[in-house]
Amino acid sequence: MNKYELMFIVKTTMESDAASSLANSYKKLITDEKGDVTNFKDLGQKKLAYAIKKQVNGFYYVINFKATAETIKELDRRLGLDENILRHMIIRLDEE
Repeated sequence: MNKYELMFIVKTTMESDAASSLANSYKKLITDEKGDVTNFKDLGQKKLAYAIKKQVNGFYYVINFKATAETIKELDRRLGLDENILRHMIIRLDEE
C-alpha cells in the first residue's frame, strides 16, 4: 500500500455538521476498502481564491492515508460524482 493525501472542499450551502458527516463518510470509505487513515484534519471554512460553481467559501478537509490503487480509483470516482464537493485532489506521497 502507498501513502496518499486527499484534500477536498465542501460547499458551504451545507451545514457545518453535515459537511463533517460527509468528510467522515469518505474516511469510512477508505477504511472499508481496507485502507488505513493516519491523519484527518478539519481545516474549517475558508474563502476560496476564486469562485467555484458560484461559491466563494468552502469547508476544507485533509485526509492522510495508506491504500491500494483500487481504493484510489473508487475514492476519486465517488468524489467526482458528489455534488457537494467543489474540488478534490489526491496525491501520492513519497516513501521516506
